[in-house]
Amino acid sequence: MGVLSGIRVLEFEAIGPSPFAVMILADMGADVLRIDRPVAPDDLGPRRQANHVDLVGRGRRSVTLDLKAPQACEAALELMARADVVIEGFRPGTMERLGLGPQPALLRNPGLVYGRMTGWGQTGPLAQRAGHDLNYLAISGVLSGIGRDAQGAPVPPLNLVGDYGGGGMLLALGVVAALLNVQRGGEGQVVDAAMIEGAAQLGSVIWGLLASGTWREQRGSNLLDGGTPWYDCYRTRDGSYMAVGAVEARFYAQLLDKLGLADENLPQQHDRQGWPILRARFAATFMTRTRDEWCAVFEGSDACVAPVLGFAEAPHHPQNRARASFVESAGVIQPAPAPRFSATPSKLASPAPARGEGGRDALRAWGFDDAAVARLREQGLGCAD
Repeated sequence: MGVLSGIRVLEFEAIGPSPFAVMILADMGADVLRIDRPVAPDDLGPRRQANHVDLVGRGRRSVTLDLKAPQACEAALELMARADVVIEGFRPGTMERLGLGPQPALLRNPGLVYGRMTGWGQTGPLAQRAGHDLNYLAISGVLSGIGRDAQGAPVPPLNLVGDYGGGGMLLALGVVAALLNVQRGGEGQVVDAAMIEGAAQLGSVIWGLLASGTWREQRGSNLLDGGTPWYDCYRTRDGSYMAVGAVEARFYAQLLDKLGLADENLPQQHDRQGWPILRARFAATFMTRTRDEWCAVFEGSDACVAPVLGFAEAPHHPQNRARASFVESAGVIQPAPAPRFSATPSKLASPAPARGEGGRDALRAWGFDDAAVARLREQGLGCAD
């Protein structure tokens, strides 16, 4: 039984960060029922592809419902009335136009936590504008600091900072906090999670460094952006890379020792004028051996050096294997649920359902008897055993 066992989550089909947030809740034991559209729309991206493995869609059961149909609103509100949490990721105002906004939902269910996931937030001049992860990062200020150097363009950091870190995880945290408030006797409420704000929040340490005068608004010139030679990635003889993060002096000393450079007359670690010399020397040295050979050199040291592994390689690293950080389900290797709980461990939930799969069983588990299920079906709800 997971830490969120007994919590009912009603999810409205979407892409990106809101399904990721729901995956986290499902991994922790929440009972998730997703309202899918009867037919996949064109805007569902990868999930619409027949060969797409939908890992973030795990842990649900599904019903189908055309939210624009005449009786769909009543069917959805009945489900909301039985839920502890609602998660939606539509453009602001969409749920209100459908009659499914927070006001009618909370009127039916005063203790409901109504989670809303958007890029720009529910209000503001950009609220109605389309966008994607990269756009939200751009306006948050965070994207400006990600890149090799000031002469090159900023580099998209996959869609991890906006969609998932600044979006899905922020929403999941907000939902759990609001649930705790309800359990303490508080009222249900709306959780307005905006990726632009979540991404900015992830960059709080950078704003602190900027305010203290120790951060330059010039890509590739700072401690954490690859500007220092001892916090960067270096190519090895076989075309692979090693990641170096020897920030503290004692770790930097071990780095020099393992590279065989401790006795060379090199510039001091924090001599900014000497960084080009250090970088060139490190780069030339790493090129003398393969990645595996360097792994053997740094084995057991605190030099803060690690191999850069590919997605397919990572599950097989001894650290990940020792902790079972990756698991296999239905023939697919995937990250295990995290974080870990000592008394109520999370577990890998069932694979993503087909549209309507498991819906009838979910409705029964949520307290709908046969007559109520029949009424919901008359209102357009599709479900299967």
